[in-house]
Amino acid sequence: MSFASIRIVTDDLDGLVAFYERVTGQRAERPAPVFAQFTGPGATLAIAGTATVAMLGCALTPATNRSVFVEFEVDDVDGAFAELGLTDDDVVLGPTTMPWGNRSALVRDPDGNVVNLFSRPEPDGAA
Repeated sequence: MSFASIRIVTDDLDGLVAFYERVTGQRAERPAPVFAQFTGPGATLAIAGTATVAMLGCALTPATNRSVFVEFEVDDVDGAFAELGLTDDDVVLGPTTMPWGNRSALVRDPDGNVVNLFSRPEPDGAA
């Protein structure tokens, strides 16, 4: 088995795609009007309109996630955070060095999903 993607279902496809285009710095692939994806090394983030899961009834409800992070490793957490130009309501945790050494900033996407922008500490002895 190989991991394929994480998909976020939304009622605001264009808004979510625009947000993740800012986060990733890349344009989304849009193979259909109701679907977009960002493919990078190791993972794919897919974003789909609710029409793509209509046959599942109420099994998926947009903008209700309270248990999953979408995480992006970045070179400069503080710079990436600043570039997003978020309001205070969108910030869960401003740029902070975590007890285990990672630098992280946690923000909310337009649907309220938590997004972690993080960098790992330099290995001992690295400059």
